[in-house]
Amino acid sequence: MLAVGEQLWGQVPEVLLRVACPFGGGVGATHEELCGVFAGAVILAGAGYGRASADEDDKPLLAAVAALRERFVALAGHVRCDDVRSAYPDVPKRCAPIVREGARLVMQWFEELPAAAAR
Repeated sequence: MLAVGEQLWGQVPEVLLRVACPFGGGVGATHEELCGVFAGAVILAGAGYGRASADEDDKPLLAAVAALRERFVALAGHVRCDDVRSAYPDVPKRCAPIVREGARLVMQWFEELPAAAAR
């Protein structure tokens, strides 16, 4: 997702790189929990369009991210890391296809993001 962030902003703020780090290989590289590709997409969505105060309406963004999740599930079959990896048992670097296709999906999603969610 680093490449997606760079495409969106030119340079990914260091704090986002640090925040995303524990999601590689699932949470804590356990291959459990959330796929790092999807987690990175959610982090980018929040960084770009998340609310900064409780007074702001986050419902449009939350709905857009829920729709992104559905698209990711359609692509990868799951959002859980090991389930995604299991879809590529014969691929030496099993995450490579989902990183590549996930990045395309996320870029397309950002391009289509409704103005209400993107503020």
